[in-house]
Amino acid sequence: MARTATVSRDTAETKISLTVDLDGSGRAEIATGLGFFDHMLTLLAGHSLFDLTISCAGDL
Repeated sequence: MARTATVSRDTAETKISLTVDLDGSGRAEIATGLGFFDHMLTLLAGHSLFDLTISCAGDL
C-alpha cells in the first residue's frame, strides 16, 4: 500500500501543489520562491527519507 498524498490549492492570488510519499528515498523538488524555506523543506525531506514535491506560484 502506497503512503502518498497529493493536494493542490488554487485561489485568485496563488497556486500551490504538494505531493508527499512517506515511503520515498529523501528526494525533494521544492519551488516556493522563498530560498530559506526551500532549503529547510529540502533538509526535512532528506533527513526524514520521504519524497516531497512542492510548487508554489503567486503572492507568497
